[in-house]
Amino acid sequence: MYTDRTPRVVAARHLTRRQGRDRAGRFLAEGAQAVREALAFATVHELFVTPDAAARHPDLVRSAADTGVRISPITDRAAASLSETVTPQGIVAVCDLLDVPAREALAGEPKLVAVLVGISDPGNAGTVIRVADAAGADAVILAGDTVDPHNGKCVRASTGSLFHLPITRSREIPAALAACRAAGLRLVGADGHARDILDGGRLGEPTAWVFGSEAHGLPDWVRAGLDHCVRVPIYGRAESLNLATAAAVCLYASATAQH
Repeated sequence: MYTDRTPRVVAARHLTRRQGRDRAGRFLAEGAQAVREALAFATVHELFVTPDAAARHPDLVRSAADTGVRISPITDRAAASLSETVTPQGIVAVCDLLDVPAREALAGEPKLVAVLVGISDPGNAGTVIRVADAAGADAVILAGDTVDPHNGKCVRASTGSLFHLPITRSREIPAALAACRAAGLRLVGADGHARDILDGGRLGEPTAWVFGSEAHGLPDWVRAGLDHCVRVPIYGRAESLNLATAAAVCLYASATAQH
């Protein structure tokens, strides 16, 4: 039984930090749903699991064994050391990083893409990835100084969707937007201060929706380079919509028009 001081657990604990993830090229997926999707759609190197979690999820342990994944039994304390939650779930997979080059993510004829610019909250980013997956988007691009999609909170918020569609990280925002335009996508920004409201006009066209941070929105220079900016209308008394909710409205508006 591995403890929190076992070298393999200590090495895995480094993956809770972005620097450790980038150095190793791996990240942690915690919880039954994330592990299930990781085993189905990603490269998994190791499964850490407590006796209680193994008893609750024998199908996952069996699936990991059937695919040759190393299974490492751990103590509850070791599980807690690998977890970023208040209540560790006792089952954690070590996976290869998922991001792919923009050229690969946008290959073919993409119809719908979500671009996150300067999003710092991992919960928001993970929820937008989940929404993009549900709306049938072809890819998600995280551009500029945006949270790492392999962050534990982001992985949990995506509820497995992180494994379902191409994820691209680009430090250069102009390069990310240029890649979308080269793929034939119309660049549409969602901004609470935009003059035009979201409506049915041109929503059926191949679109890259560009979302800014909840606190600051899209920078002026980014908005200036887009084809169009719209806002989600507020009909009630709410001051605004949060980022993930606005993204859901926009992505589903396009998805509905395209289908």
